[in-house]
Amino acid sequence: MKWEILDKEQCFKGFYELLRYRLRHALFAGGMGQPITRELMIRGHAAAVLPYDPVTDQVLLVEQFRIGALDSPRGPWLIEVIAGLVEPGEQPEEVARREAIEEAGCELQEMLPICEYYSSPGGTTERISLFAARMHSAGLGGIHGLAGEGEDIRAFLLPADEAIEQMQRGLIDNAMSIIALQWLAANRTGLRESWT
Repeated sequence: MKWEILDKEQCFKGFYELLRYRLRHALFAGGMGQPITRELMIRGHAAAVLPYDPVTDQVLLVEQFRIGALDSPRGPWLIEVIAGLVEPGEQPEEVARREAIEEAGCELQEMLPICEYYSSPGGTTERISLFAARMHSAGLGGIHGLAGEGEDIRAFLLPADEAIEQMQRGLIDNAMSIIALQWLAANRTGLRESWT
């Protein structure tokens, strides 16, 4: 299958970049399709991590204001796993470790990759590297974040069963966290055996 870019223009450049493409691509039935126009947000790569304490059977989650959730029935403060953007020269695991300290004051121990995926390939380049990590939960929680980045992040511990139940009830409703908690639900027994 092939595609052809006919035109590309920059619509906006700020914290993110927005490009407009005019292109055409091969059709499943054969031949090339008509030109189409699509906008694409250039967001880059991100890393996310679900810290888990296998001894206390707790997860560490964060809650913060999210502009994209302004129309949420529960308001724009979302419960999420820890996440951040990968800077040039960084590896996703390094980002997860850095963000765990910045967002939750948590030093991660052993890390396991869960998956990599595109967050919304119909309109953004963002690709997520998602991890689970072993942690010691004693003393964790509180308000964190980098003031220079306008972050106001509440970190808190939750029993794994309760976090999974909140996800199943739709109270935790973002893709990264849903994938991480579903993975934990499927792998928790094995994690507790190998990490304790």
